[in-house]
Amino acid sequence: MTSQQAALGALKRYFGYDSFRPGQQGIVESLLEGQDVLGVMPTGAGKSVCYQVPAALLPGITIVISPLISLMRDQVDALNDLGLTAAFVNTTQTPDEQSMVLAQVTAGQVRLLYVAPERLETGRFRDFAARTPISLIAVDEAHCVSQWGQDFRSSYLGIGDFIASLPTRPTIGAFTATATERVRQDIITILGLRDPAVTVTGFDRPNLYFDVVKLESKYKAAWIARYVADHEDESGIIYCATRKETEALAATLNQMGHPAVAYHGGMSPEVREQAQRDFITDRVPVVVATNAFGMGIDKSNVRFVIHHNMPESIEAYYQEAGRAGRDGEPSRCTLLWNESDIVTRRRLLDTDYENERLTPEEQEIVRQSKRRLLDGMVGYCRTTDCLHRYMTRYFGQELEDSFDRVDRGDADRDNADRHTGSEHGATPRKCGACSNCESTFETIDVTRVARAISRCVHDVNQRVGSGKIVKILRGSKAQDLAWLNPEQMPTFGMLKDVNEARIRDVLSQMATDGFLFIAEGRLPIVMFGKRAAETAAADFHYEIKRVERRRAQADGVGSNRSRLRGGVSAISDDALAGPALGVYVPDDDEEMLFQKLRDLRRTIAQEIGKPPYIVFSDKTLRDMARIRPVTDAQFLAVNGVGQHKLDLYGQRFMQTVASFNAGNMQ
Repeated sequence: MTSQQAALGALKRYFGYDSFRPGQQGIVESLLEGQDVLGVMPTGAGKSVCYQVPAALLPGITIVISPLISLMRDQVDALNDLGLTAAFVNTTQTPDEQSMVLAQVTAGQVRLLYVAPERLETGRFRDFAARTPISLIAVDEAHCVSQWGQDFRSSYLGIGDFIASLPTRPTIGAFTATATERVRQDIITILGLRDPAVTVTGFDRPNLYFDVVKLESKYKAAWIARYVADHEDESGIIYCATRKETEALAATLNQMGHPAVAYHGGMSPEVREQAQRDFITDRVPVVVATNAFGMGIDKSNVRFVIHHNMPESIEAYYQEAGRAGRDGEPSRCTLLWNESDIVTRRRLLDTDYENERLTPEEQEIVRQSKRRLLDGMVGYCRTTDCLHRYMTRYFGQELEDSFDRVDRGDADRDNADRHTGSEHGATPRKCGACSNCESTFETIDVTRVARAISRCVHDVNQRVGSGKIVKILRGSKAQDLAWLNPEQMPTFGMLKDVNEARIRDVLSQMATDGFLFIAEGRLPIVMFGKRAAETAAADFHYEIKRVERRRAQADGVGSNRSRLRGGVSAISDDALAGPALGVYVPDDDEEMLFQKLRDLRRTIAQEIGKPPYIVFSDKTLRDMARIRPVTDAQFLAVNGVGQHKLDLYGQRFMQTVASFNAGNMQ
């Protein structure tokens, strides 16, 4: 039997799927053949299957390094429910319990062992690893190894040393949902991957509807309460920037009759654990959390993620928003933001970053990098481009092939309501899955500002940062510019009539759109990006979304998406209802059967003390409602049903289907 046949057999037996998703098969076969891999795949694309299938087939143990202890139990429960023996060792166990697990591993009774990176530094675990046959080490959330990513963790720096200390080097698989080219190189270098097979699948999540709403802080709670009320049967996560906001919003929702739990790092471990369990087991539909919550969350039926505040980076937003719709079903990701969010994030960034493994100079370099990451997030809020395209472009992927392009005449271009930052004379067709493509909003023509910035970068020979460029364009005579002789430059004072904030906004947006490039390091120099030449073209045209200042909205009237009504943004009821993504829409009978199957799933989950999604995902239940299986063969044909699931739950679900069918025939 070939490795491909063995992999497909294990996929069907344990996971109930007939074929791999894009990118999975190549990774699985590489690992089975002993080659290191780096897999960069979006949340919900099935990263875990890439190392779980090899773990089922390889002779020795697979060690999975996962950053959050609180999630290990659910991950292990889910695997055991599939028929794959798994266990974990962490600080929630007594020494005797840990010894029992390690003894089971030594006896060959466990296929996958989950540990936190800190565990690798203990002498006891190193002794165990030195005498245990290890076939594969899977590093989950591998971006945490890089100081250039959004979630650097110093504990990850020891993983490479642990691997090097093993008497026999196992195959290494590193996996992440978010990694720019710089971060990918860090992962390969720091983990010591040897000639890895690198797989980067598409970053786009077409089942997610991305929405950006500019809203004053005092109206955010009312907006969220209305959304939760309109989606009371759905599960969702609401992210806040501070612990205080988390608790206040959760209290507000509960007072209004919408059950919610708060979660943040300042709570005791017991309280956090209970909040997480209540959410994962569907006892409470909504969790209001800081970014301490969620990494690796396996709950597949999260239907919405709302950000009460702007995150610190596109990477962070992509990960947090990506916790919606892991099962591939339509879900919504909404970002509420305003100018004060930017101020808050910049303050947190400058005061809340310390790392004992880095020198003060290195820490400042990291801060500079994080400032640029924040600029990318600000650009997301202000862009007029398709939000899907903006996000995937950030990670180096263009969606031009995925969106048919429509040529526009000059008159249409001159009168266009919005500009996408794409090639001139052509506009991508609306994606149908983001608020920018479905909404109209006011824009500002900043072509003159953009041209001037590009010319100034040329005048200074790409040698200075954004601050000095702004000063030169505004005609500043500051002493720190003297060495440049700015008065001799054609662009000196060219934008003296434009305020500093506007110039900075445009410069930041040009960097995120690829016209400029801001170098990383101690001195963040502004350089030309790959699209720089476009700014010199005769037909160059550049717009940014109008950002209304607070005083301009005193009468409650702003742009179409900023009008306020009853304390809630005047987003349409249709928009609140959910995304229109061109996906399959069940008929009334299928929806009724789906609800009955979901009720049964909840009952079974309560009986076995596990989260409902471990029994079956929403996607599997919807497929079940379509197929209506009443025989073992039909049940195995349902997407996501393997032999072990059939043995455990098949009879009860098929009885529910049969009863529903009989009721409909009467």
